[in-house]
Amino acid sequence: MSERPIQFYFRGRLHTVQGPAPTRTVLQYLREDLRQTGTKEGCAEGDCGACTVVIGELAGLPGQEELQLRAVNACIQFLPSLDGKALFTVEDLTSGPDAPHPVQQALILHHGSQCGFCTPGFAMSLFALYENRPDCPPRDAIDHTLSGNLCRCTGYRPIVDAAREAYALPRTLLDRAPVIAALKQMAGLPSLDYVAEGRRSHSPRSLAELAALRERLPDARLVAGGTDVGLWVTKQGRTLDEIILIGHVPELKRIQVGAGRLEIGAGVTLSDAFAALTGFEPQWAELARRFASTPVKNAGTLGGNVANGSPIGDSMPGLIALGCEIVLQKGSQPRSLALEDFYLDYQKTDLQPGEFVRALVLDAPAPGLTRHFRSYKVAKRLDQDISAVAAGLAVHLDDEGLIRRARLAFGGMAATPRRAAACEAAMLGRPWTPDTVRLGMAALREDFAPFSDVRATRSYRLSVAANLLQRFWLETSGGGGAPVRLDQLHPIQPGSQP
Repeated sequence: MSERPIQFYFRGRLHTVQGPAPTRTVLQYLREDLRQTGTKEGCAEGDCGACTVVIGELAGLPGQEELQLRAVNACIQFLPSLDGKALFTVEDLTSGPDAPHPVQQALILHHGSQCGFCTPGFAMSLFALYENRPDCPPRDAIDHTLSGNLCRCTGYRPIVDAAREAYALPRTLLDRAPVIAALKQMAGLPSLDYVAEGRRSHSPRSLAELAALRERLPDARLVAGGTDVGLWVTKQGRTLDEIILIGHVPELKRIQVGAGRLEIGAGVTLSDAFAALTGFEPQWAELARRFASTPVKNAGTLGGNVANGSPIGDSMPGLIALGCEIVLQKGSQPRSLALEDFYLDYQKTDLQPGEFVRALVLDAPAPGLTRHFRSYKVAKRLDQDISAVAAGLAVHLDDEGLIRRARLAFGGMAATPRRAAACEAAMLGRPWTPDTVRLGMAALREDFAPFSDVRATRSYRLSVAANLLQRFWLETSGGGGAPVRLDQLHPIQPGSQP
């Protein structure tokens, strides 16, 4: 690795940074160091979208590289994460008040701004959409694009109208050639070893380099997308003296599909990981839509979400239900274990000193059985909210409709994401019928004793978990008989028996 400055493409040229601490955020650097104040600070935790910028990276095979543009939150991205990339802010959209970008012009025409504080973030999210989609997408895609941008003035209708209007105006696209040329030039830089203010950031560029670095520095903080670790600095005021950024390790950014097997590298973004998961199993769709916001999914990684160890990680129940294995590595030696065995206690995992998460692996259903699967998230808001309860539910039926395998996992119900062992046992060998489901619903009280907090009470969580199991049956029972009537449904009450 080479001790050198951070380099990235900015304002039409290669930009060099030396001096700010490695944990200084992109937003702080823009506003306080460069005095580029178009990008706003709202929450400083990746929640409101006022700080949205667009990051450019190369994607594709060697010789066929294309420019990938994605909106991210500048407030929780550490400055070294920009190394070798391109950065675009709201100032890049216009060459003056008489030459606004079509997105900006559309926001003006449809009165999509009042106080204007949130508008630069909306403009950058819409700019990424405009660049990535040649035709105006449907309303749901626009809503999903704006899921990480909050507005308290106009409401969203004029902003959505502006998104559509932008496509009706004369098309104005970014000149990608100089950006791609600059990114290719920076691809030849040595791995970054950045030192400032007595702190150090490492950015290895190969799996072997990461493995050696991790063994040498087992106490350094691994950082993927920074969507959680970033808050440690901006909200908790923690000092991180040494960090290892994994975003430049190509082996960790690979998705491999084949022979009924899906392997997702630990550095694959949530956006790309959920695209792969829904391709492998379409019933990931609900969680893929509701998991965080678009900017968070564009930065955060599935490996980071799993390694975090939070009992409310959202992705883990679905992965556990599908029998996911986690691949860990120390030095050159990998080891695999079932994902449910990775979690030992509240935010405590089986990760050993010098070890890191390499990949997550899923296999197709066993032959001869029919698998039903759903992933659910229950929260107070559709978008950008922490779950009260998350569930990943899978049952495998034989030709006679009997349950031969059941993997029912929940988040938000215990100190770790966990399978409902008693519920599974109550259902095994039985037909996939309402009576069996009621047995499983009642058994959930043996599996979990959830806590109460500001998101939900203990009794609410128990009721919701049971009701999700019933919803699972309603969605997968086949509908071969008469429609289920409301008076046939029997929600389980705390303390009742099936």
